Amino acid sequence: MLDFITTNSLSSTTETGITMESFFLCIGTALVIGFLLALTYRRKSKSSPGFLVTLAILPAVVAMIILMVNGNLGAGVAVAGTFSWVRFRSVPGTAKEICALFIAMAAGLAAGMGYLLFAVLFTIVLSLVNLFYNSKIMGSFYGGTQERQLRITIPEDLDYTDIFDDIFEKCFKTHELAEVKTTNMGSLFRLTYHVTIKDGVAEKKMMDELRIRNGNLEISFSRPLNHNEL
Repeated sequence: MLDFITTNSLSSTTETGITMESFFLCIGTALVIGFLLALTYRRKSKSSPGFLVTLAILPAVVAMIILMVNGNLGAGVAVAGTFSWVRFRSVPGTAKEICALFIAMAAGLAAGMGYLLFAVLFTIVLSLVNLFYNSKIMGSFYGGTQERQLRITIPEDLDYTDIFDDIFEKCFKTHELAEVKTTNMGSLFRLTYHVTIKDGVAEKKMMDELRIRNGNLEISFSRPLNHNEL
């Protein structure tokens, strides 16, 4: 049985067809792989339940396609690739979602070709790598988790050119004025900054200092709108 799992489990079915044992073993392995991928992706990413279900089922779908084309790799990959991109024709996918689909397709392809142990090992390794790169250690290394969008509302008579510079230098690694917009019939300015916050900065204290400068008007401090692409 170990040889059946570690080698190509479909190598002897080319002439006689796919046996029920091979079918259930390949599809069952693909479903387990899909469950592991969905569990890993759900742990570190915010996504819809529909996408998680798709991610869990996709390896089994790809494995079934490969089984039905009798190991014809070119035809199987072409059909599976077409199916997997249907979702992104209407809803743009993030970089993480696209990567997750590629991983699910690769694992399902390996399972459909009969290399079950390699499919499982591939899934485990990629899941661990995904958890590592989404950990706080790596987040602080490449600074992605520290990127923020800061919006400050100020009166129209306040010169915003350098009024916040001393606070920004103290609290942020980088800061850039991305947008200036008038609001409230032109009586107010809304400033939008892209900033990278320094480690250990007390956000409440920083907000209080900014409120003193802008006359206690509205301040918004959040992640960038395109943060889910990271």
